Amino acid sequence: MHEIPPPVQMVQMLAGFQVAQGLYACAKLGIPDQLRDGPRTSAELATAVQADPASTARLVRTLASLGVFADAGEGSYALTPLGRTLVSDVPGSMRDLALMWMETHYSAFGHLVEGIRRGRPAAELHYGAPFFEWIAGEPEQVNRFTRAMANLTEGLKSAAAATIDLEGVATVVDVGGADGAVLAQLLQRDETLEGIVLDLPHVVQDAEAATKAFGLGPRLRTLGGDFFQAVPAADAYLLSMILHDWDDESARRILANIARDGRPGSRVVSLELVIAPDDQPHMAKMIDLTMLGMLTGRERTAEELEALVTSAGLRFDGITATPSPMSVLHATVK
Repeated sequence: MHEIPPPVQMVQMLAGFQVAQGLYACAKLGIPDQLRDGPRTSAELATAVQADPASTARLVRTLASLGVFADAGEGSYALTPLGRTLVSDVPGSMRDLALMWMETHYSAFGHLVEGIRRGRPAAELHYGAPFFEWIAGEPEQVNRFTRAMANLTEGLKSAAAATIDLEGVATVVDVGGADGAVLAQLLQRDETLEGIVLDLPHVVQDAEAATKAFGLGPRLRTLGGDFFQAVPAADAYLLSMILHDWDDESARRILANIARDGRPGSRVVSLELVIAPDDQPHMAKMIDLTMLGMLTGRERTAEELEALVTSAGLRFDGITATPSPMSVLHATVK
């Protein structure tokens, strides 16, 4: 097998924006949903999603070359495991993440050059306000963002959360927990555990229906608040990809509030993408590019995470790898 020449590799990388838009169009039109029960021709797909037959055929053919679909013969296509991640409402679905990223992140990244020059998030330049401030005024996108985070929970966070042991803990606060899916997973494993999802009032308002759907009754409740101001007293605190959203000063403030408001001995568990000190591919490095474009936050190395935790007044207890790309940071309130 011949090695792909560097110019060809670069063309393929530069075409990434087209691939992202193609995947978005596919998800938005609902093409993968039309294939969940079996193969169909591109003409049948076009009719089902009310799109132009020739254009649909070209889109599906291109995505099939990337492994999203498979040629099933006689002009028909079938879903692959990769393509199934764009089906709505199935385990492992990334459809809402695809829609959210392309509807809120894609255009913002057009300001990346200026953002890097000025040391500011591209999204802030695009929207004229910090991303979270802007999205708070867009109810449809808030809901989409919450569902996208649920995609990440199902696809990435659950495997990491399954390694968390909260033996001896009575109450855990999910700091910035959105729909509470990660916390619900912990509560489902331990019937003695009670949990509180702490997030901004407009977020928990949308999350209340989701938390009720978990069927945990009063054991899982929501609390509108601001983790930059205070957190409830609890035996443990869960942070699920929260610290990476914020610059060091802001992330330190969140942890310092836990150090101040938590009980002595309270545990802190934080799901993190940890950047390894080498040039090997890792999701942490790609998501760090997302942070560079959208927020003031960043992914951090193990040493940077330790320094952040200790500077906030918590005891750093270590970082453990999990079967997923995520790791679990452990700390304790002194």
